Amino acid sequence: MNHFPIFLNTSGRRIVLSGGGDAALAKLRLLMKTTAHITVFAPDAAPEIESWAEAGQLTLIRRAMDPGDAMCAALFYAADEDAVEDKRTAAIAHADGALVNIVDNLADSQFITPAIVDRDPVTVAIGTEGAAPVLARAIKADLEEKLPTSLGTLAAIGKTFRKAADALPFGRARRDFWRDYYFNAGPKAIASGVEAVQPALDALLGDHLMKETRQGHVAFVGAGPGDLELLTLKARKALDEADVVIYDRLISPEILELARREAQMIDVGKEAFGPSTPQEVINALIVEHGHKGAQVVRLKSGDATVFGRLDEEIDAVTDAGIDWHIVPGITSASAAVASLGQSLTKRGRNTSVRFLTGHDMQGFADHDWRALANPGEVAAIYMGKKSARFIQGRLLMHGIDPATPVSVIENASRADQRVLSTTVAQMEPTISQAGLSGPALTFIGLAPRNAVAALPDLTIPQPAQEAR
Repeated sequence: MNHFPIFLNTSGRRIVLSGGGDAALAKLRLLMKTTAHITVFAPDAAPEIESWAEAGQLTLIRRAMDPGDAMCAALFYAADEDAVEDKRTAAIAHADGALVNIVDNLADSQFITPAIVDRDPVTVAIGTEGAAPVLARAIKADLEEKLPTSLGTLAAIGKTFRKAADALPFGRARRDFWRDYYFNAGPKAIASGVEAVQPALDALLGDHLMKETRQGHVAFVGAGPGDLELLTLKARKALDEADVVIYDRLISPEILELARREAQMIDVGKEAFGPSTPQEVINALIVEHGHKGAQVVRLKSGDATVFGRLDEEIDAVTDAGIDWHIVPGITSASAAVASLGQSLTKRGRNTSVRFLTGHDMQGFADHDWRALANPGEVAAIYMGKKSARFIQGRLLMHGIDPATPVSVIENASRADQRVLSTTVAQMEPTISQAGLSGPALTFIGLAPRNAVAALPDLTIPQPAQEAR
């Protein structure tokens, strides 16, 4: 992020613009929505600028800029549509201490003006760092369609009510009140007229002051394999509600960004607690925050019900008398097999699939390897990188065809996904030599659909989907 988005207080401050043509008009139409004192320098100004000056909406000085003309200005726009003049006026404004924007010159500008959705006092700014203005305008049009024009009125009335709402306890109680106002009581009231909104606010505050404090609750949420677009709507809602998020180390940063900025984020992976946080410590953290009345999200990679030690955490919160629910996610096997262009089961090949974890080597020995070695069987092995040699040995010991395909998907569904295609005979040393550093899932009995042969130590691109 090269351009950090902020909202600048322009009330009573100077904004200076040099130029009187189309570029100046485009900027002024936006700037005149502010409460700033706008000064325009232009020897020859467009009729619209002349009329705005006559109406007292801005100050027009009918000459080119001179040194000192941008003194005390918060912002300056060079909009003369002439590279030489823009460079000259920008240098003057810079020397006078103003932040400088040169229209259509991203490299020499100190700031850029985003596309704006105006529901005053609600303002949505959309920026692409100057790379894709057409995309910014498309997003703006989409948001304008979705955000009702009454939103600004509701926000303006709500702003005057903030001190009264301070009677509610800080945190969740206030958020619940404002959520109820903006998405329920407010829209219903404004449908009857603006005058109905204030009485509705008073009644709503009374209702919320009488409410009992919400009890702590734990949501066990599956975050999916990492791709933000594979996160369920229910998971997004849980993150938006969370006061505390206790997350695993494999959760992608893009998903963590969805949590509220005020939420307490607790990493139970390698960053905060070291490589292996004891399960007892995780259980204690969940219970501690649940007892404090927090809405806790226990965020797990993939699906929380698959190799996630979910039962132990549920037992802990149940014993502590804390309510809970589960939000399922897309397990890594589903995302990984999709990258192969295959299905986990197929008529005439296999009617069942085994999910195994290579993390528990002791339990690994108890699996029915003889059945798994039969032709056509499919297994999805989670966390199996380090146990590849053991898996290979067990399968060969029980008579599997050495040419049986093996596929390893690293970072399934993510931008840095890799697909490794090999065979049981070549699992090792192929896997250990591949230098896999991310989470990987191993499929026994499946090859990428577009693989022409089982080639050991071959990293192949993600296959295109079949035409339908």
